Amino acid sequence: MSFALRPLLFAIDAERAHGLTIDMLAAWDAMGTPLAANVPSLPVTVAGLTFPNPLGLAAGADKDGRAIAGFFGLGFGAVEIGTLTPLPQSGNPKPRLFRLAEDRAVINRMGFNNGGLAAALPRARAAKRTGVLGINVGANKKATDRIADYEAGVAAAAPVADYVTINISSPNTPGLRDLQHGPALTDLLARSATARGTTPLFLKVAPDQEPAQIDEIARAAIDAGIDALIIGNTTISRPALRSSHADEQGGLSGAPLASLAAQRLRDFRTATGGQLPLVAAGGIDSGAEAYARIRAGASLVQLYTGLVYGGPGLPARILRELAALLAGDGFASIGEAIGGG
Repeated sequence: MSFALRPLLFAIDAERAHGLTIDMLAAWDAMGTPLAANVPSLPVTVAGLTFPNPLGLAAGADKDGRAIAGFFGLGFGAVEIGTLTPLPQSGNPKPRLFRLAEDRAVINRMGFNNGGLAAALPRARAAKRTGVLGINVGANKKATDRIADYEAGVAAAAPVADYVTINISSPNTPGLRDLQHGPALTDLLARSATARGTTPLFLKVAPDQEPAQIDEIARAAIDAGIDALIIGNTTISRPALRSSHADEQGGLSGAPLASLAAQRLRDFRTATGGQLPLVAAGGIDSGAEAYARIRAGASLVQLYTGLVYGGPGLPARILRELAALLAGDGFASIGEAIGGG
């Protein structure tokens, strides 16, 4: 899969290319997204929300909510902006984003770079929505009380978002993943659940988990009334890679993550006993892969790195392929296909 601007974008620094892409989508957004993608209607209901299709944009692509309508115009049924922190922060030193073209992958160590909640929320409130809007929140690197940051972020985002995601899965903020376990996790979920009011609350966790940790997270999420789990984020593990950037520090995403992400989805499906909707992320770049995750128990799927290599036409292609696969197996809806595969 390729697209016309790929050679130009790949000729410049990865982070600059990403910024230019957001600028272009924001400009298209401002024009009213003419010639927006025409995609199959594949509605699915999760956490009381009706998604026009199960394909979502993962957080990290549009951190500051600058091109929400533009991403919806590509065909996504959901757009998740962020990660947003209470205070603006510049993130980790550059360079911090690396293409691994030979592996169809990316390594990043961005560090929650964003302009802060106060700057992004007015854009989110004003954005034209043709699908479901999620807002992903995190803690500032220098916060003395990270759980308080999440509590504040959820409270601020909940009146604007269709759902809010607590992101404790990033490997690029030291110590952040410690919130995935023990009393810290219980406290985080309890305080965030209170702060969200009636807005659905999702929890995003890393794929780098041991079986006991998976069981702990699943039980804590169910007990706290979390509405869905996003499985997962980038991985700090390193499968065999061919690119010269393979040894860069940070989280790995893209095609090499697919196997691990799919296994963690199955693990969380078992651990939750089907009591929580699951959102699959990691290595999804085709209708076949999206369908496999749905059959393995995902109610929704998300992508980001796939866009780097598949281009802006990828969401529509995935949805057309997904519709054909559903029809081929005799399913009349996404809901009928979830699990059992």
